[in-house]
Amino acid sequence: MASFIKSKLKAARDAIGKKDYKGAEAAATQVLEYEPSNYNATVFLALAYLELGDQTKSLQTYIKATELNPEQALAWQGLSKLYERTEKWDEYAATLRHLTDLFGKQGDVMKCADALQKYIETHRSHGSRDQVIEALSLLLPSSSLYTTLSMLPEPTPTAPASTTTYDIQLAIYNSLPTFEEIVALTERVEEERIKKEVERRRMRLGAPRPEQIKNEVAREVWDASELPSLYNEILNHPNTGDELRRSTESKLLRRKLQHLESLPLLDESMIAKQKLLSEIEDLSNGVVLLGIPDELAWMFFLDSKDVYSIEEYGFLTLRQFTEVFASLHLSKVIRGYFDYMHISYDEEEITNDESPGEVFEDADPFTSVLDAASKLPNCILAQRIVSELYRLEGDHENAIKVAESGLRRVAKAEASYGKSLSRVKLAFQTVLAVSLVKYFPPKHHARASTILSEVFSQDPENIPSLIAQGSIFQHKYEWTNAEAIFQTVARLNPDHETKLMAWGERAWCIVQQTERIHEGINELKSVLETLDREEGKPEEKARAWWRLGKSLWDSGEKEQAYKHFVTALKRSPTFAPAFTSLGVYYADHVSPPDIDRSSKCFQKAFELDAREGEAARRLAEGFAEEREWDLVEVVARRTIEGEGGLEGGISNKDKVVSSRYLPTNAWAWKAVGVVELSRRNYPSAIQSFQIALRADGEDSVSWQRLGESYARSGRHAASIKALKKALDLHPDDWMSLYLLGDVYRLMGQYSSSIEVFEDVLKHHPDEMCVLSALAETHLSHARSQTVEGFHSRAEISAVASISVALELLDKGQGFRRVIWKTAADAAYELSQLESFDDTEAVKGALISLSSLIAASESITYIKEIIDLPLVIESNVSGYTALQVAVAAYDHIISLDSLDVSAAAATYFDAGLALNRLSAQIKDQDKSSTALKQAKDLIQRALTIDPYNDVYWNTMGNLNFVDNAKLSQHAYIKALECDAKSALTWTNLGLLYLFHGDLELANEALYRAQTLDPDYVLAWIGQGLVATMNGHHTDSHALFEHAVNISAEVPEADIEFSKRAFERLAEVVGPKSTAQADLLLLPFHALDRYCRRRPTDTAALHLFAMICERLNQTDLALDLVEKCIALLERSYEETEDVATEQQFALANGTLGRLRLATGNFFGAIEAFSSSLSLLSTDSNDTRTSTMRAHAHFGSGLAHFNNGELEAALQMFEGSLSELSPEMVNVRGHVAVLLAQTLWALGSDEARDSARGQLLECISNDPENVTAMTALVAMGILDSDDSLVDAALSEIQGLTLDKRGELDPGRIVPALLIQHHLALNRKKDALAVAQRAVHTQPLHDAFRRVLALLLLQLTEINAASAVIAGNRDVFSDTLDDNMRISAIAATIKGSDQAVVLSQKSVFVAPWKTDNWKALAYARASKGA
Repeated sequence: MASFIKSKLKAARDAIGKKDYKGAEAAATQVLEYEPSNYNATVFLALAYLELGDQTKSLQTYIKATELNPEQALAWQGLSKLYERTEKWDEYAATLRHLTDLFGKQGDVMKCADALQKYIETHRSHGSRDQVIEALSLLLPSSSLYTTLSMLPEPTPTAPASTTTYDIQLAIYNSLPTFEEIVALTERVEEERIKKEVERRRMRLGAPRPEQIKNEVAREVWDASELPSLYNEILNHPNTGDELRRSTESKLLRRKLQHLESLPLLDESMIAKQKLLSEIEDLSNGVVLLGIPDELAWMFFLDSKDVYSIEEYGFLTLRQFTEVFASLHLSKVIRGYFDYMHISYDEEEITNDESPGEVFEDADPFTSVLDAASKLPNCILAQRIVSELYRLEGDHENAIKVAESGLRRVAKAEASYGKSLSRVKLAFQTVLAVSLVKYFPPKHHARASTILSEVFSQDPENIPSLIAQGSIFQHKYEWTNAEAIFQTVARLNPDHETKLMAWGERAWCIVQQTERIHEGINELKSVLETLDREEGKPEEKARAWWRLGKSLWDSGEKEQAYKHFVTALKRSPTFAPAFTSLGVYYADHVSPPDIDRSSKCFQKAFELDAREGEAARRLAEGFAEEREWDLVEVVARRTIEGEGGLEGGISNKDKVVSSRYLPTNAWAWKAVGVVELSRRNYPSAIQSFQIALRADGEDSVSWQRLGESYARSGRHAASIKALKKALDLHPDDWMSLYLLGDVYRLMGQYSSSIEVFEDVLKHHPDEMCVLSALAETHLSHARSQTVEGFHSRAEISAVASISVALELLDKGQGFRRVIWKTAADAAYELSQLESFDDTEAVKGALISLSSLIAASESITYIKEIIDLPLVIESNVSGYTALQVAVAAYDHIISLDSLDVSAAAATYFDAGLALNRLSAQIKDQDKSSTALKQAKDLIQRALTIDPYNDVYWNTMGNLNFVDNAKLSQHAYIKALECDAKSALTWTNLGLLYLFHGDLELANEALYRAQTLDPDYVLAWIGQGLVATMNGHHTDSHALFEHAVNISAEVPEADIEFSKRAFERLAEVVGPKSTAQADLLLLPFHALDRYCRRRPTDTAALHLFAMICERLNQTDLALDLVEKCIALLERSYEETEDVATEQQFALANGTLGRLRLATGNFFGAIEAFSSSLSLLSTDSNDTRTSTMRAHAHFGSGLAHFNNGELEAALQMFEGSLSELSPEMVNVRGHVAVLLAQTLWALGSDEARDSARGQLLECISNDPENVTAMTALVAMGILDSDDSLVDAALSEIQGLTLDKRGELDPGRIVPALLIQHHLALNRKKDALAVAQRAVHTQPLHDAFRRVLALLLLQLTEINAASAVIAGNRDVFSDTLDDNMRISAIAATIKGSDQAVVLSQKSVFVAPWKTDNWKALAYARASKGA
């Protein structure tokens, strides 16, 4: 067998050599048939399959071979060949990797290197960068293959083709290129990984800021990165050149720095952060030490250096930086700083032949530093240099900005590096604090003090900060503390100039302490002697001489002080305080005062320095005395600018902080506030007065002006607070009290306003402005009360307004036109009231006003309309007040000195009043004349003021009916003046509606609603349009909305109420809840309307009928009686037929109401009056109906009085009046007629009654009332056939029809009572069950059914029936509880007493409830 296998294996091998793959397949197959685990046969078979093209079988066979002997390379080599041929590169690479490890274990160096080279090339061609990195890593010394591969011979550069493993040999004997390639690939991989992950995370919901995401992703990648170790491998490699070493170190530094900045300031990250920081510092220190031109390393070295002064950076290091990076902006900043500070370059320390200082030989060092530093916003050193130079230059504003920016940069650097830069921070804080102290002192001293506290906690002897603290104490007038500070500064041995300044400031502080003034003078003289011996310093010398002069002035030596002031100006002619002191000398000391010289001195001082507040104030006072208000404003505004303005010199971003600054010169802010108030620039005025009050909160005038500014800007609540504060400070200031009253008037609090004005007049009775304001307030109060429906109060207010106006006219001649207008408007307001409560007061006011008009004899336009002088009769009315108002307006026109705008308004007022008067004048000629004159006056107003939309609108209203084209033109002109006027659009829409153009009307009214959704007339117009279009439901909804709007429009109330009452026909049943809901809103609307127009008889009658439907019978009686009285009075005056018919109709309503209240004799009287006024010969259906109604009502009254014959006669008369078409009404009358006949008692009358009912049913088969009456008669007569006949008629109706015709379910109730009367309880139960089944939610039948079940002792069924009731109203709740209590009592339940008690609690007036409670307690006791 072994020989057979060998022979077949040899045959297979030979066949493969001859490329006879079929033969090889056969031979290998034969071997495997005898020995299936033969490795060589399996490999030969797999190769044969591969060459024959059966790749699937080949793959399976190769895999089987590798499983048979994994340590043999032959199958793996074949498998790699298969994968390569099929281009399955991942599987091919994996196979090569296995072969590499296999050959490495076997020590076959060449085959291992060959497989590895193929593996690397495969990944280079078809793999990812990560795969290439992994493949190249196998060549590194850390690889497991490195020991084997190191046995390869050295490569022969002259014969690279002599071996297939040349690349591997090169990599083994020089790994540097491999490291470089791995580094390059890793850098790209990590960069792409970070970018891709950042983009992915940015898409998440609630993702943080992009910068935070980038840091998180970078930190995750860099924590696991191999790059630092790879960089170190390159740096430590013996073949690494200097250039590669520098670039690698630079990369390593950048990577570590980026990693450092990405780490958060958390406890768990601090160890890693500190380690990285130490490594970075070592790298950067090495770069600086060697002078390597790596900008990042140098910048990190400088920015991370924690030093207080720039000198501590090391001038040598800074010079070296400028040499290495000569073209960088930071180098320019450093060289500029050296030039500015006159720091010389030591040529021995400079390797260059050319001095860096030559760069700026033609340029200003300060400007050069600023230009270069502007391009370095994130450089700490650059910001330190710039802030220091700004401080030295005295540019405190920019020093503050740069120092603040530097502190922010330091904070960011500390967070990034994890290193404290306390000394750098201290330097910035020192610059910031010193600059804040000197920048518009003392506005920023509070903030500076906080910063100085931090500085002193680190450096208690910081000289610049101590000097700043001393200045703060000086501005606080804490002279002792300031002296101590400056003495400390002098003791610290600063430079000579600082020490001299400190002694001078100390001497000044001593002078300010009155008891030590002479000691201070001696100190100042000592300082002055030292200063005068030195060259230059004019400003310091002038200040010292001035201070000495000021000290002498305070000690009383005025003349000596004067000489010192002059000497100060000789030392420095631009020293402003000396000019101020000279001005004070000339103004206050010289006798007589030299005003010209003092004024010139003050002007010069103010020109030199706007912070000279004393000079500015005296200048402003002088200009104010000369009435030069523009110059006062100029001085005040420049003074404000000199103290830093509103913001204290800080930019807008700090406005919130600066808004708390206290002003140094409060008078300047007050002056500006008064100017802005006069210019109506109220926000600026408010701001100015507020700032002034921060400095002096007890200034009552400023509080008063602030309140006035608030009031004029519409901020009334704030105005009241300010004015009350002014009054608290100065209770006798009547002007503040007057302004307070005016604010109350503007707010609509008229009662409070009147009270305040009257309080002012108690002490100042002749103040015309207060009297005028009081009259105007009374008038506004009257208008407000009229709108709110308080007509009696409005009457009192209008009379009071006229009385005050008359008092004004009697006291003076000024403002007569304004006073007359107030009086005329008050009279016009009275004319809108149809009756008065206090007629004597109204009469007296109108007589007084008309007497003044008659005395003036200046009637212009009303001679032919009103008879003058006016005769005020005892029964004064609104018409009388209107006549007086028209005469007053006419008188205003005749007054002299009428300006143009006032003339237009007066013509308009007169025209408006005449138009209203024309509608009330009964004389048609006079009415026409009045209307014509009204139009003429409105036209005159338009001639004067053609851009007033109100005038055009009124012109349109006057021509609404007579001249549609002119009216439309007027409305359009009004819209040209004000296109957003809802009133004008509404009037235009109503014009279109009146003339039948519904489409245009709807469009115009819709525009009005859009402009003002609360304008009532627009909704009324839309309701009318809906009515015209037949949309009655929409119309009702629109009118209802109009009534619900808060504005009072009587037309809306009456129209809505009328339409709501007409809709009652749609509601079934006289006591329907829906009917009550429908009438509640009309009830309130008519109540409001009748209060406004108490003589409108139609409204009174309608209101009475609505009250009747709501069971408000007493109120209805009062209303209809008032209506009858008004109609009777009107009929006596006009004898109008329509009024007569209205009178008859009202009497019919009165009779019906009296009938409802049981006043049957009164009802008969009212119905008789109605019948007597209604003609019997009229063919008018309305008259016949009214007569039928009167007969019917009279019949009911007679019937209830027991006058059956008279009642019978009236019912018959009612039937005769009704037309045959009114079947329903005739049916009701017929039923009552039958009841009356039945009540007569005779057989003939009862037969007649039955006949009437049968005839009625035959005429109206659906008259359930007649049927039930017939059933009742049958029951009373025990006539079952009649009952059955009537019931058959009822049962012939459908259930729905029966429910509609008998909503009260009278028929089932009648049947139940009939069966119970005959002791047929089961029949009654059946009727009740059918009734409940037909209408299961009917509460009454459920109770009846429950009671019947109780009588039949079916207790559980009764409880279930009553418990199933879910539609229980409050008025029947006690009935259900009582029945439940009875059922519970019978069952012996403990709940019986509780339920009965609840029924008593709900309705204690019902005896049955108490009986049920007694029954329950008795049963429980038993």
